[in-house]
Amino acid sequence: MIFLLIFTSLNNDKIMKAVIRTGGKQYQVAKGDTIKIEKLADLKDGQKVVFNEVLLLIDRDKVTVGAPLVAKAKVEGTFVRTFKDKKVDVFKYKNKIRYRRNYGHRQQFTEVKIDSVTA
Repeated sequence: MIFLLIFTSLNNDKIMKAVIRTGGKQYQVAKGDTIKIEKLADLKDGQKVVFNEVLLLIDRDKVTVGAPLVAKAKVEGTFVRTFKDKKVDVFKYKNKIRYRRNYGHRQQFTEVKIDSVTA
């Protein structure tokens, strides 16, 4: 079951908005937004990206909720860059046995600029 969090500010603007699913997460997007998502495989600068998993579509006062997806809806974007997030330090410790492990992890992300939201 999909739980969507819809903010009251969604209907204030006069543009089309959508909630998409990619990388196991949900993102609220509109035309002109730049989103940070889980890394997408091997993209070149300026390459087009299409998100077909649209869960919710808002066009002015009309709200369309998918079951589970909105039919024939898609969000198109342009690849901007791939980058690594800040380092997350992981420290494992067990008392009384001198066990200590320290390592880090940097998650890779993709930045995408949303070009259009269509139904």
